[in-house]
Amino acid sequence: MRLLLVEDTLDVAEAVIIRLERSGIACDLARTVEEARGFLDAQPYDVIVLDINLPDGLGTDLLRDMRAKGDRTPVMMLTAQFSVDDRVSTLNLGADDYLVKPFDQRELEARVRALYRREQGDKGNEITLGTLTFNPTAKVLRKDGVPVTLTRREFSLLELLIRNRGSVMSKDRLYEGLFSFNDAEVGLNAIELYIGRLRKKLAGSKVHIETLRGLGYKLDVDA
Repeated sequence: MRLLLVEDTLDVAEAVIIRLERSGIACDLARTVEEARGFLDAQPYDVIVLDINLPDGLGTDLLRDMRAKGDRTPVMMLTAQFSVDDRVSTLNLGADDYLVKPFDQRELEARVRALYRREQGDKGNEITLGTLTFNPTAKVLRKDGVPVTLTRREFSLLELLIRNRGSVMSKDRLYEGLFSFNDAEVGLNAIELYIGRLRKKLAGSKVHIETLRGLGYKLDVDA
């Protein structure tokens, strides 16, 4: 999952990014409305966490513009405003959720993951494929009932492939889902490395990752 955080308070932003990146979510940070527009022009995101009060304008104006352009990316608003009218107004503009400051980092992560799951269409916590059981919320993968140890990026890569199972995922799209702009020193070949590691850990599970040369990778389940 790749997330755009639009937040100008640096200590809040750093705390959010540390929490989310530890759990395998790639994060980019914009501190103004204008910076956020630049990120959105350059990169698609799975979820956006958007503060309302920013140095050069309101996050609600950015949200309004996104929805007017047909951009349906899930958006969670961060707000210090407590009135019901303010919250209702924000939701009516097209926000998918909101969180009042100060907030618990665990709740923020849980809500971000809920928005992502809802957008991807998998409502349940556990997904069973062949002899694999995958739980994105608990970050647990089991093969034949036995836990499989994955690094956070291996887990994130597997989640991307499972969410899009049966579809070809280009190397660029997988890279976008795993790495933020701050990881610019990491090359596209890192995807091949992680794919190789996953294949070894999925061996014997009836789940396989197919390479389609020049196109990307596809996860399928043997009958």
